[in-house]
Amino acid sequence: MKRLLFLLFLMPLVLFSQEREIFEQNGTGTYDNLNNPTNEKEVSVKGEKPPITDYLIITQKRDTTHLDTTLTMAKDFKFNFFRKDDFEYIPFHNVGQPYNQLGKSFDLDLLSPRMGSQARHQNYYEIDDILDYYVPTPLTDLYFKTVVNQGQQLEALFTSNLSPQFNFSISYKGVRSAGDYINTLTSSGNFKFTSNYTSKNKRYRLRVHTVFQDHFNEENGGLEAASLQGFIDDTEDLSNRGRLEPNLTDAESTLDGKRFYIDHDYELIGDKDSTSYYSGRIYNKAYYEDKFYRYSQDTADEDFLGESYISTNLEDKTNLEEGMIEAGASYEHHLLGYYKAGVARHKYNYGYDRLINQASGVINNRLIGELYQFKAEFAKRVGKFDITANGGVNITGDLDGQFINSQASYKFKDFDVKAGIAISSRAPDFIYTLHQSDYINYNWQNNFNNTEKQEFNFRINSEKFLNAQVTFTTLQDHVYFSQNLVVDTDGNTTGYNATPIQTTGDITYLKIKVNKDIKFLRKFGLDNTIMYQNVTQTDDVINVPDFTARSTFYYKNRLFKNALLLQTGITAKYFTKYYMDGYDPVLGEFYSQNTDELGGFPMVDLFVNAKIRQTRIFFKLEHANQLFASNTDYFSAPRNPYRDFTIRFGLVWNFFL
Repeated sequence: MKRLLFLLFLMPLVLFSQEREIFEQNGTGTYDNLNNPTNEKEVSVKGEKPPITDYLIITQKRDTTHLDTTLTMAKDFKFNFFRKDDFEYIPFHNVGQPYNQLGKSFDLDLLSPRMGSQARHQNYYEIDDILDYYVPTPLTDLYFKTVVNQGQQLEALFTSNLSPQFNFSISYKGVRSAGDYINTLTSSGNFKFTSNYTSKNKRYRLRVHTVFQDHFNEENGGLEAASLQGFIDDTEDLSNRGRLEPNLTDAESTLDGKRFYIDHDYELIGDKDSTSYYSGRIYNKAYYEDKFYRYSQDTADEDFLGESYISTNLEDKTNLEEGMIEAGASYEHHLLGYYKAGVARHKYNYGYDRLINQASGVINNRLIGELYQFKAEFAKRVGKFDITANGGVNITGDLDGQFINSQASYKFKDFDVKAGIAISSRAPDFIYTLHQSDYINYNWQNNFNNTEKQEFNFRINSEKFLNAQVTFTTLQDHVYFSQNLVVDTDGNTTGYNATPIQTTGDITYLKIKVNKDIKFLRKFGLDNTIMYQNVTQTDDVINVPDFTARSTFYYKNRLFKNALLLQTGITAKYFTKYYMDGYDPVLGEFYSQNTDELGGFPMVDLFVNAKIRQTRIFFKLEHANQLFASNTDYFSAPRNPYRDFTIRFGLVWNFFL
């Protein structure tokens, strides 16, 4: 690893001083000058305010957008813990707890397994979540929103270009929320630092980032049987949710991780003029990441989670240490298109610091291995068609894996059309293969086959007509967690745990989603989204609601001599009943269950949003219909009630220096 780091940081020093400028494809089929995102526009901070379109946001694929300070319904839908539209999710009652899935999506571009504990990774910054910036003046983005009961949620970002060539950003996202139920406190922090550099001659480019993340959650396992029935019956003296007894009162989980990442390239050949250009580059990228998931409990609860090896001070700690170094070359030509290919070495070390000797055999403590991989990308514009493709394969190593994705898009006058296919074969996440615990039933070592996936997707995007998405996915050898019932000597169910299982039959999954924002009478609008899903399978493994719908009626107008933009209205969301996935705190994973059919309840929010200059203010009455509901049969997962009526407010504030 020391030699790897030495080579990693030696290359920027060797390649620091060469000259030329090229155009880079932005990953969407169009060619943007990302070496100089402002197209060499001179911006004077004295007496001239740079336009908002000069404040650029750059993804890991070098797709570029600009800062958006508008107030729209899309912004309202994204004003949540993840700052993403959560239409296909339903949150647990407290901020910082997991979101259950109402719709499914599958990773199709990975060659190696992930750690697992994916429910706890929903707020974890992966490499593709990291953004770079290019700003003409220093920019600050502040996000604040109240939480449930006590606490706060705050995210702050500062970014600045110290020169036209060098940008850095630093951000921190912190959440602490007490919650309404016993033992549901959440506390998390995400620190992120990024920097990117382009030499004056545009031949050398460098991007680095560092992240430190810690996510702490108290785990209560949902409501115990008597309290659960009292909640459903809406017993008056249980309206104070702190009186409801949970299954676990002293359990905690922690996800902690750090990562160091570098990506740089250098142009060996290149030229451009008004009619043509070409460029050849060599590149190198690498990262090192170390993280763990820990479940701890003061006293074992064998009635709820099953038998344990020890009765006190339980602690299950799963570690993953991995690193990757990749090198290759890219070539871009105005007629031939864009080509990129490289090889990578990926090492991983997953597991525990002990062996477990069971009657059925010894549970090993480590999965250690390395993979040598080949990766490639292609992009080409043919007339009005944009064609992209990327793929990868594990050439040699301890695990097999490959994927290929391809897409074609076409822009018509009033709408865009995009179609794609993807094929993937990958080993299941490490948690399915090896897991150790102080609870006996949570120990296993498996040798599962690769999960095979094939997907076809089709999209239409049109502000004039509608937005539509069709996804058809087939899966073979799908791996999932299945619910096990914990029973007492009389055969009564007292608890639940989960076991990994691999299917033997094929699964087909269809998702159709349509959205349309209808504006009428100049100041009114109706934003509608509906999703239909259908699963064909031998066993009920993937459970989703047949229909999910969200409709927002809103009024939008400028007031006080256009000084304030007002947006107010009502949002209703509904999904049909289905066997909602359960949540397992020991694993930090959701599991499939077929005993509790939940859902079929409306969620109505009232909101008043406003924009004053660059500040957007949000005020919302969440789940307002709960005040008038005739029953309380609303859940985010079995034994885990959805959020009660809550008043939330917050803001997003941008400072331009």
